[in-house]
Amino acid sequence: MSILVVGNVFKDVLLNFDESQGRFETDENGTPWTDLAFDGKSSLNFFSRSAYLSGSAVASEILKNFGIEILPVKNTEISHRYSLILDRKVSYIEPVEASLTEFITPSITPDWILIDNSAKLDRVLVEKILDYLNLNKTVRLAMYSSFDDQPLEISEQSFRTLLDKASVIFSNGEIAGSKQTVLTIREDKLQCGETEVYYYNRDTILPKRTKKQIVATTFLSGLIKYQDIGKALMLAKFNIENSNIEKTLSLNQLQEKIMEQEQKKANLKLIAKQLVAYPRGILAADESGGSIHKKFEAAGIPDDCEHRRDYRNIFFTTPGLADYVNGVILFDETARQLSDDGRTFVDYLTSMGIIPGIKVDQGLVNFSDGEHDAEKYTTGLEDLPSRLSEYYEMGARFAKWRAAFEVMPPSVFAMRENAKILARYARDCQEAGIVPIVEPEIVHKGNYSIKDCARATGQILDMLFEELSALNVELPGCILKVNMVLAGSEFEPQSTPEEVGKATAEVLREHVPAELAGVVFLSGGQSVEEATLNLQAVTNEGPFPWSVTFSYARALQGPALEAWQGDNKNADAARSAFRERLVANCEALKKK
Repeated sequence: MSILVVGNVFKDVLLNFDESQGRFETDENGTPWTDLAFDGKSSLNFFSRSAYLSGSAVASEILKNFGIEILPVKNTEISHRYSLILDRKVSYIEPVEASLTEFITPSITPDWILIDNSAKLDRVLVEKILDYLNLNKTVRLAMYSSFDDQPLEISEQSFRTLLDKASVIFSNGEIAGSKQTVLTIREDKLQCGETEVYYYNRDTILPKRTKKQIVATTFLSGLIKYQDIGKALMLAKFNIENSNIEKTLSLNQLQEKIMEQEQKKANLKLIAKQLVAYPRGILAADESGGSIHKKFEAAGIPDDCEHRRDYRNIFFTTPGLADYVNGVILFDETARQLSDDGRTFVDYLTSMGIIPGIKVDQGLVNFSDGEHDAEKYTTGLEDLPSRLSEYYEMGARFAKWRAAFEVMPPSVFAMRENAKILARYARDCQEAGIVPIVEPEIVHKGNYSIKDCARATGQILDMLFEELSALNVELPGCILKVNMVLAGSEFEPQSTPEEVGKATAEVLREHVPAELAGVVFLSGGQSVEEATLNLQAVTNEGPFPWSVTFSYARALQGPALEAWQGDNKNADAARSAFRERLVANCEALKKK
C-alpha cells in the first residue's frame, strides 16, 4: 500500500519566554503583552528554544508508523511557524506567505493521494490533481473539506469537483449527507457516520493544525490498514491523547492503548456489579471541606487535618466493615491521608476487599444567565480527565458527581444542563476505567409534596438517561445515586415510609433503564431512623431489574460523630454506633 502526500513542511519553533526579563506593553484591560515588533528595540528574552518538523512531515511520520509506503516528493522550501509560550499561554505566529505546494507526477502510481492541511492550494495545483485522478481511476483521494488561508483564485467549483472525487474527507462538520467516508473533527469528539468517540488532548502546546493532522492521518492510516471505522477512530483518539510536539505514537503503542481500554471497559461492569452486591451498601465519606467544617463546628471539634483524618479513620477501622459495605467514597484529602499502619486509606480499604472511590465534582455555583440565577450547576469538568487518570493510578475504581436541585420545581434549563454535565463526567470516568456514580439530587429541604417530588425526579431521570445515551455511556458500568421520592422537609403532612416506598419504586421502574448496574439511595436530609425505615419500605416494593442499596453519609456517621466528639478516647464507642447503623441498613435491604 502506497500513498503520495501533497503538502508543505513547516518547522515549528517554540520559544519559552522569561516573564521577568521581557518587555511588555499593557492594553486597555491591563493585560501585559510581549513586544513582538522585531524592530531591534525589543528585548525578547526566552529561556528555551526548540524546533520540530511539522506540517506534512507529521502526516508522513504517522503513515510510516502504520507501515504504509510514502512515495518520494520534491523537497520544498521549509516555512517557519513560531509558538510563543508565556505564562502558560500559547500564541502562534505563522508566515504571511507560505510556499505554494507543488504536485509532481509520481513515477509509481500510488494507491492513495493525501492532500494534507498544510498544503497551500492554487488553481494550477487543483487542476493538476484533477487531471491526474481522471487518468488514474484506481487512485483514491483523502483531503480536508476546507483549508485555511487559501488563495482566492481557487474557484469554489473546481475545489468542489476535487472534493467530490475524495473517498475520505476530513471535516469540521460542514459536510452532511455525503456518500463518502467523512471524519468530523470537533474539539473533543470524532465522528464518522453513526460511530463517534470522545478524546482529551493533554498537550496544549501542539498547534491546532498539528492536532488535526494527527487525528486525520491516524484515522486514514487505521482505515487503510484495518478497514474498520470503529478501530480507526480509536487509534486516532489515542494518538491525539498521547502525542506531543516531538513525536506521535507507534502502531504497537496504539494497539497497546486499545487493549488497555478494552480491559478497562470489561472491568467497569465487574466493578459496578461488585459495588451494588447484596446485602451491602456504599459508605459516603466524601464530605468536602465546607461540609465537614459545618459538622465539626456544630460539634465543637477543631477542623484541622489531624482531626479529619482521625474521624475518617474511625469508620475505616470499624471491625467487619467489609461485611457491610462494598465501597467507600473518599474526598481528595482523605484519599491522600495515611492509615495507622502507614498505608494510604485507598490501599488500606483495598486490602480489605473494599473498593475505594472518589468524589470528583468541585462544588455548586449559580447559573448567571439572568433567568435561572437561583438555580445551580456543578463545576469540575475542565481538568477532570487528568484528575481521573491520577485517581486511577492511586487505586480509585469508581467516582461520584453530585448535581443538586434546590429550587422546586427545577426549570427545564437547569435539569438539562446538569444532565449534560453528569453525562460528560460519566463518559470521562469510563474512558479512564472508573465506574461513574451519577447523583442528581432533589434537595430534601423545601415545601413540596411527594407528588411534586415524583414528577420532578422522573423528569430529571429522563433527561439524564437521554444525555448518557447521547454520549455512549455504558449503563452496565454506571450507577445511579438518587433521592428517594418523598415530600420536602417543610411540607405537611410528611410522607410515611409506605408512601415513600411505593412512590420511589414507581418512579424508578418508569424512568430507569433495566440495563443500569444499580440504584443507590442518598439519605438527603432524612433523620437516621427515617433513612433506614424508608430504605426498608423501598426494598419491600421489590424485586427490581437492577440492584438497589444505600450510599449514606450522615445517616451512617451521625451517631458516631456524636459519640466521638473529637476525642480518640471515644473512638471505640463511635465505631460501635457506626456499626449499629451499618447493621440496621443492611437488614433494611432484606424484604419483609
